[in-house]
Amino acid sequence: MNAHTRPRRLTMKRPGAIPTVQIDNERVKVTEWRFPPGGETGWHRHGMDYVVVPMTTGPLLLETPEGSVTSQLTRGVSYTRPEGVEHNVINPSDTEFVFVEIEIKAA
Repeated sequence: MNAHTRPRRLTMKRPGAIPTVQIDNERVKVTEWRFPPGGETGWHRHGMDYVVVPMTTGPLLLETPEGSVTSQLTRGVSYTRPEGVEHNVINPSDTEFVFVEIEIKAA
């Protein structure tokens, strides 16, 4: 690998997380995400600022271009991230994980 080559991302066959769009209007997009055990979103880049509201408590593994990190989320304890975040979100546990994502559209 040279200085101009991105590291290859490990690609294992994982079940997909299931998104259900609840609201999509001129101001926000609200999506419920259900992750089966081992489920993932797949790599994506956020085009809007967003808020995540965990509906369950447990770990989520975030694969990013800089590496991987596991975060412990708590039901009802929200967090926010800016536009431009690029990652793959994975449920590393053996139980379902659910969160609601609220994307904030530009005014």
